[in-house]
Amino acid sequence: MNVFKHFKTITKHKILVMKGCFKLGLIKQGLLHDLSKYGLTEFRVGAKYYKGYMSPNNAERMDKGYSSAWLHHKGRNKHHLEYWIDYGVSDDKRAGNMVGMKMPIKYVVEMYVDRISASKNYLKDKYTDKSPLDYYERGKSHYLIHEDTASLLEYMLFMNYKKGEDYTFKYIKQNILKGKIKYEKKTLDELKSKL
Repeated sequence: MNVFKHFKTITKHKILVMKGCFKLGLIKQGLLHDLSKYGLTEFRVGAKYYKGYMSPNNAERMDKGYSSAWLHHKGRNKHHLEYWIDYGVSDDKRAGNMVGMKMPIKYVVEMYVDRISASKNYLKDKYTDKSPLDYYERGKSHYLIHEDTASLLEYMLFMNYKKGEDYTFKYIKQNILKGKIKYEKKTLDELKSKL
């Protein structure tokens, strides 16, 4: 059991996300981000499977075939795309299938900050502005995520890679969170091509 090391890792991550959210004016989200990781259900698993270079949830998954901590976590934290998976509605061509629902913008932005912070936390001095985009790209083929949500997240991650974190944070605060851009795949694809 690596209680102290796990506590240090999740706290460092939480502080990174909190600072990012505060920069963007998402004060409540910054304060509440990942609090479930400190509860017994998630913390016990995190301390047991702590590695320091990867998520303990992945280590638990490799050991058991599933992650009880992740199943608990994703159902309580709205910045995870998995929180927004539901059945398609009857007037949708995806009716009856499990699909990703369109996420509110503030949670997509928190997901962006979360991915940057997690990449910094695990990669340490190997982190670059491209790291969060690379992480997303490696897993996106199996995500159940609404196309508009995916486009917005990819747009922010791509901008982070091309223009840097400071520029991207400023752009998010002045444009995305103020609703100055359309949160739709076609619009975001056009904007991405201009970066």
